[in-house]
Amino acid sequence: MTTMKTSHTFSILFWINKSRAINNKAEIFVRITVNGKRANIGIKRKINIDLWDNLNKKVKGKTKESQDINRYLDLVQARLLNIYQDLKYKGDLITPQLVKSLYNGENINSKTLLDLLEYHNRKIENTLAPGTIRNFGITENYINRFLKNNLKTSDVHLRQLNYKFISDLEMFLVNYYPKGHPKAMSHNTVMKHLQRLRKIINLAYQLEWIDRDPFLRWKPTFEHKQREFLSANELSNLETYKFLIDRLDRVRDLFVFSCYTGISYSDIMELTNNNLIVGPDDNIWIATKRLKTKTSVRVPLLVPAKKILDKYKNHPVTICSKTLLPKITNEKTNLYLKEIADAVGINKNLTFHMARHTFATTVTLSNGVPIETVSKMLGHTKLATTQIYARVLDKKLSEDMIALQKKLELKN
Repeated sequence: MTTMKTSHTFSILFWINKSRAINNKAEIFVRITVNGKRANIGIKRKINIDLWDNLNKKVKGKTKESQDINRYLDLVQARLLNIYQDLKYKGDLITPQLVKSLYNGENINSKTLLDLLEYHNRKIENTLAPGTIRNFGITENYINRFLKNNLKTSDVHLRQLNYKFISDLEMFLVNYYPKGHPKAMSHNTVMKHLQRLRKIINLAYQLEWIDRDPFLRWKPTFEHKQREFLSANELSNLETYKFLIDRLDRVRDLFVFSCYTGISYSDIMELTNNNLIVGPDDNIWIATKRLKTKTSVRVPLLVPAKKILDKYKNHPVTICSKTLLPKITNEKTNLYLKEIADAVGINKNLTFHMARHTFATTVTLSNGVPIETVSKMLGHTKLATTQIYARVLDKKLSEDMIALQKKLELKN
C-alpha cells in the first residue's frame, strides 16, 4: 500500500513500530499528515516484522491473515479519506488531530457497522459461552459477505442502516449456499442470524450511537419444528445393545447418561469428581453450572446414570482426562451417533441434543415429574423454554384421562 495523497496538504502512510516489537511482532500505525503536521494512529493490528513490505506499505504473502490485514488497511485508508473529504466539503479547519479524533470515534456520527461489531466482540469475549460467541462470529462473517457481495463495500455507517438493509440481508441469507452444505439455509437459521444482528444493533441504540432502531418494524417468523426424542422402547433398546466397538460403546454411554440427567454435551465433557455431591436425600447428585447460561444445575442421579459413572470410575480414558466420563469431540460424537442409530434400528436423526429432549419427555414429564422440576434440572432460566420440550405423550395423555374419568365416576 503506497503513500497516498489526495491533495497537496493531506497524506496517509502505513508503517510498523519496530522499536517496540515483542517476539518479532510489531504494531501497525497509520500516519496522517496535514500541511506538514503529523499524527499517528495505532490501528490495533500486529504483524511479524519479516512480513512487512516496507516499499508497498502492506503485508507480504497470500495467507488468510495477510489478506485480512491488508483488507483492513484498505478500510482504514478509506475511512480516513472519507473523514478528510467530509471536513473539506464542510469547509472546516483540518488538522491531523481532528482527523485522528474523528477516526477514533469521538464523533458519534462517524461510527460504522464494523466499529459496532468490534465493540460487541470485546463486550461478549468473557461474558458469553464459547458456542454463543462462535455463533455471533458466523453471523458476522455472513454480514461481511453481504457487504462485499451485495453492497460492494467493506463497511457502512450506522446511520445508513434501515429496514431495507435488513430486508436485503434477509434475501441474501435466504439465497446463500454455505460452503459444504447441500442446500441453502433454512428459514429458521436465517431468522437466528437476523436476531443476532438485532441484538448487536440494539447495543448501538443503547450506547446512543444511533438515534433510531432499524429493527423497530421487523418481526421474526419461525417455522414450527417437531423436536424428536426417543421413545421408552427406543431408549431401552439403545441401553441394552451390545457394541463391540469401543468408540460406539462410549458415545452410547454418553448419550444415555444425558438421557437420564438432561445434561448437555458441553457440560458433560467438563464433569469431574468435584461435581458429585450428596443431596438432601443422602443420594449422589450432580451439581454444575451450564456453560451456555452460567445457570446452576443440580440433578439427582438415577440408577442408569449412576451405572455409567461406575463403569468409567477407574477407566484409563477418564483417569487420563480427569473427568467423570470419556472426552470425545462434538463432531465425532454426532458422527458416531449416526452409526449407533443404524446399528440399533432407530429411524431418527440421532443427535446428542436429542438426549435432552428424551430426558424432558420420555424420562421425566411422561412419568409425572412436574414441569417446574424438569425446568430446574435442565437449567432453563424461563419456564417457557421448558414448555417447548413438554410434549404430552399419548401414553401420559391416556393415563391422565383415565385418572380423570375415575374421579368423575366417584363424584357420581
